[in-house]
Amino acid sequence: MRHLNFAPSAIREMSRLAAEYKATNLAQGLPDFPCPQELKEAAKAAIDDNINQYSYTWGDARFRAAIAKKTQHWRGLHYNPDTEITVTCGAAEALNAAMLSLVGAGDEVIIFEPYYENYLPNTSLAGATPVYVPLIAPDWHIDEAALKAAFNDKTKVLILNTPHNPTGKVFSKDELTMMATLCQQYNVVVIADEIYEHMTYDGAEHVSMASIEGMRERTVVLNALSKTYSVTGWRVGWAMAPEKLSEPLRRVHDFLTVCAPAPFQRAGIHALQLPDSYYHELNANYANKRQAAMDVLDSVNLPYATPQGAYYMLADISRYSDDDVKFAQQLVQEVGVAVVPGSGFFSGSAYGKQYGHKYVRVCYSKSPQTIATAKEKLQVLHQWKTLAGAAN
Repeated sequence: MRHLNFAPSAIREMSRLAAEYKATNLAQGLPDFPCPQELKEAAKAAIDDNINQYSYTWGDARFRAAIAKKTQHWRGLHYNPDTEITVTCGAAEALNAAMLSLVGAGDEVIIFEPYYENYLPNTSLAGATPVYVPLIAPDWHIDEAALKAAFNDKTKVLILNTPHNPTGKVFSKDELTMMATLCQQYNVVVIADEIYEHMTYDGAEHVSMASIEGMRERTVVLNALSKTYSVTGWRVGWAMAPEKLSEPLRRVHDFLTVCAPAPFQRAGIHALQLPDSYYHELNANYANKRQAAMDVLDSVNLPYATPQGAYYMLADISRYSDDDVKFAQQLVQEVGVAVVPGSGFFSGSAYGKQYGHKYVRVCYSKSPQTIATAKEKLQVLHQWKTLAGAAN
């Protein structure tokens, strides 16, 4: 009955409400613009070439080789595609397989708070206990004392997401080194969710935890095609880890999903072979989307921390409401804009209870027209006298 330990997805619930009320969806992190045309053609070609049956369980060999080559190029990290790379049904399955292979009852998992909503259910499903370390607003810096206090002999895993969902924080090399020192001291494995690696702004640099001295051998790096190539529905991700960690992860993966979709793995080879110019253009486009989204929030006086990476930000709704859930529901029903209640990214800890209801998450992986439409609709906030019981 471990499923009773966590709530349904707040993100996907708001997406359902967006569809029901025909609202502008700034909730779920799915692009509403096309993926590169060459990827569509590659996927169609793979289907026409009869790449429609089970792939090799650990992933198409050519695809794994392409992952290894791209990782070497961008991160300077070498992974053996035969023994250290496992292709999964999205990064979500990679996370679940990693957790199930690493922890069990009595183990503790460190999670930075606020957090992407999957981390708590995956911890619960594995039977482990979450230990939360707060990121402190407004700049979402690490509470260093709380981080050090979180480690003990029961700690088995630290989940790290950088660039970070939902805050847009990019963890610095100094922060990663501080975590690495503690992980090595307590023999802790890091599960590093790096799915937004190519989205950083204002000079922020993505540093992989596996590149920190002493950490390649105790890090499972998660990634996917989903965000970088705007193909969230393809469900192709991967986990990279030393063989001693990959071997048990592969056994779990085998009985979770058998394999990821075969034609999309084959098409993914073309994605991973795109030139560097693709990534530079991607980053520039998302920097423009970020600015447009910040302009939207500025226009209705919703404070936020400028995102350093990914494509989300937490907006402070305190001037409008003291209840994030009611705010989000009223926004989608009456205004026609969907966002995610902030409490979905916070725990029931004292910190979570204090801050979770102050925020909503805004996603800007959207077309310029979608963001412009949201801005126009949200201007009605200036006219609201009260909202969800709080004075304007």
